[in-house]
Amino acid sequence: MDTLNLTLFILLLLIYIVTICGNLLIIVLVFCSKILQSPMYVFLSQLSITDIMLTTDISPNMLSIVLHEQTTISFSGCITQFYFSALSLVLECFLLTVMSYDRYLAICTPLHYLAICSPLHYVSIMNHGLCIKLILVSWLLSCSVALILTLDLSQLRFCGPNTIDGFFCDFNPLMALSCSDVSVVQLAGTLLSIPVIILPFLVIVISYIFIVLTISKISSFSGRWKSFSTCSSHLTVVSMYYGTLIIMYVLPNEEHSQMITKTLALLYTVLIPCLNPFIYSLRNKDIKAAFRRSVYSKFYLHFQLKIR
Repeated sequence: MDTLNLTLFILLLLIYIVTICGNLLIIVLVFCSKILQSPMYVFLSQLSITDIMLTTDISPNMLSIVLHEQTTISFSGCITQFYFSALSLVLECFLLTVMSYDRYLAICTPLHYLAICSPLHYVSIMNHGLCIKLILVSWLLSCSVALILTLDLSQLRFCGPNTIDGFFCDFNPLMALSCSDVSVVQLAGTLLSIPVIILPFLVIVISYIFIVLTISKISSFSGRWKSFSTCSSHLTVVSMYYGTLIIMYVLPNEEHSQMITKTLALLYTVLIPCLNPFIYSLRNKDIKAAFRRSVYSKFYLHFQLKIR
């Protein structure tokens, strides 16, 4: 293995470790800390679970490819990898949409057709029951969409040199390898992209239009900044994630070179899951406070146990 491959392997391994540790930390903090029991942080913990599932599904195989310059995977293993990657990607779309709706309710809850806003109604609307229902529906829809796509792909015939020019079993590379008529599967993928990518993206855009309109009515700059800061992290993740997904799966594939396709795939499967914990935690006072309390309590307990 040459120096370049070794350097890339170490870099990707470090990113994988940071991704797992960062997202696990958010899950543990949300589960254990009383100040992180609001719906926003519950949704964030689900997003961290999704990121761990996605990077664990793809990164080990990618590391093997970098280490050996190529690797072999069985057809069943490839289909399984596709199912979990599709499940993770679809689930993240739905969770980001639910999180934007949560931020919309927190900042501006419409009371009637005149769109009079009352943030005080947020707690009564986004209660624990609705939070759990939104999470369960997101998981159910994601599993269903991933299963439909996986079953469609598993019915195709692969009779040529089954070599994927990439680092994981994705929808378009598998379609390109098939010697069957893929028009029906392609149509199914296109139709499913509407409720999975297009409609959630529109919901997010509409939610943020209302949020921006509401924030613009706040008289003080500090009030506007405080309101916007609660959404800035989520908006950053949405911009990166949906930007890459729309280019990859909605725009015509013929316009992309292999280098661009691989770069975009690396962005949304490896880099974004690694960046998410930092984006959501570095500017979040509640998460930093929960982390400090957790660290302090561990050291304090350790000290007490030592002196007895």
